[in-house]
Amino acid sequence: MSLQDFRMSERTNLLVHSVPPHALTRLAREWLLEDAPSFDPAGVCVGSEEVEARLLCKTPHTVLAGSPFFTAVFTEVGCTVHWMYQEGAHLGPDEVTLTAVVRGPARCLLLGERPALNCLARASGIASRCAQLRAKAEAAGWGGEVAGTRKTTPGFRLVEKYAMLVGGASMHRQDLSGMVMLKDNHIWASGSITEAVRAARSVCGFSSKLEVECRSTEEAREAAAAGADIVMLDNLQPPELQVAAQTLKEEFPTLQIEASGGVTPENLTSYFSPHVDVVSLGCITQGCPVADFSLKVQKPRTNKPTSKVAEQQ
Repeated sequence: MSLQDFRMSERTNLLVHSVPPHALTRLAREWLLEDAPSFDPAGVCVGSEEVEARLLCKTPHTVLAGSPFFTAVFTEVGCTVHWMYQEGAHLGPDEVTLTAVVRGPARCLLLGERPALNCLARASGIASRCAQLRAKAEAAGWGGEVAGTRKTTPGFRLVEKYAMLVGGASMHRQDLSGMVMLKDNHIWASGSITEAVRAARSVCGFSSKLEVECRSTEEAREAAAAGADIVMLDNLQPPELQVAAQTLKEEFPTLQIEASGGVTPENLTSYFSPHVDVVSLGCITQGCPVADFSLKVQKPRTNKPTSKVAEQQ
């Protein structure tokens, strides 16, 4: 294991402890209730016999993410999970990778199957994409942050933001109170950038950073002069972005600059600049491919008698 891989593994081990246990329990219960709000007729045919199921990943080069949520679902229905890989592991090039083993009463295991798989597939897909984007930044020698956005699935944000971190990206702000962000509609409704910044700062005080979405160097200059900590240069083409970012850094050395709008995995590197601190992409969560996981219950072993004495017994 390289030093970089070791540090990433250590970081991921810490991330696992960042999600409060009560949040895991709450989400697991909500997902199970959504999938089985009353009876489970199919449970009748399998009963409560103890079974074993194997979790298989069928998407090569997947970054494993979401194991705390997966485990929480099965814990809630009385099953246990034994993981073959740690959270954040790169599962390798094989077409099928045995990732974990789940054991428990058959009907309970099958109750948890779909909610747990849905979560793991989504989280691992996001983490895999983030790892790919982060690798592009490292290969280019760019020291800024690749970040997600608030374009998340309602009710699933905690999982998606967590998956970004596992994949090595920044999750940006978690919610509206995580950081003050003034977008075009805030500015138009307020009348000006300066007035919007003044009003927001009067509420958020010193404890929150304040970011303003800007469409030009002039708007960004007004935002910085009004006291913004961060300006988002939105939908600027890379050549224009590079010039604007350098100009602003020269005038406001402590200003953080984010590039966003129109950024894709394919054109990401064209937004890298020593004057750009953050590049954010909505496609980290919107339209992101999921990883293909399946859970296969193993057939019970039939113990055949080996002698007439055994048959008589």
